[in-house]
Amino acid sequence: MKTVRVLICDDQDVVREGMQAILKTATEVKVVGMARDGAEALELVPDVQPDVVLMDLKMPVMNGIQATREIRNRHPEVYVLVLTTYDADEWVFDAIRSGASGYLLKDTPRQKLIAAIRGTAEGQTHVDPHVAGKLFTQVSRTPAAAESSVAGKLSAREREVLGLLARGLSNADIAARLFLSEGTVRNYVSAIFTKLDVSDRTQAAVLALRYGLADLGE
Repeated sequence: MKTVRVLICDDQDVVREGMQAILKTATEVKVVGMARDGAEALELVPDVQPDVVLMDLKMPVMNGIQATREIRNRHPEVYVLVLTTYDADEWVFDAIRSGASGYLLKDTPRQKLIAAIRGTAEGQTHVDPHVAGKLFTQVSRTPAAAESSVAGKLSAREREVLGLLARGLSNADIAARLFLSEGTVRNYVSAIFTKLDVSDRTQAAVLALRYGLADLGE
């Protein structure tokens, strides 16, 4: 099992040290660096080469939204998992639009946090249930015509793949579920990105939720 390299970014010493202590108990996770703000995280990424950055949002110098955007632009191979106390709508959508691969609250239980870190490193999407509720609120406000227009861009199989992708399944998981090869699933995912004009799985998942093409509760 590959060890997931994690960079912790939070402006509070006690939070950084607490997260480090929690993650030290997981043999499959290794903390390779800690940053006090987004700017420091951005500087550390090329040096410590993390697989996942655990990102706080409200920080001085450079906040988590700005840092997430820059990290994803400069290092697209690095995933960002937001871990914050904020579940306000503007933070949720700004983080996702900036390229975050998931959004968890700081009271997430240890085992769920570790599972989310591993899943994020494998390209899965993890969203706290409280935050997911806000996404569903947005879905309910979406006009039916817009939903139909987006759905019309995709084939039936692509909609099926998108629905599973939005629930956080990896390409391998989707392949097993649909009895397809992993290469075929990758081709479907690539086609979905192109048709929906998105650049990553999180953006595709958000669109799927917004337009009623996926259900996290399935």
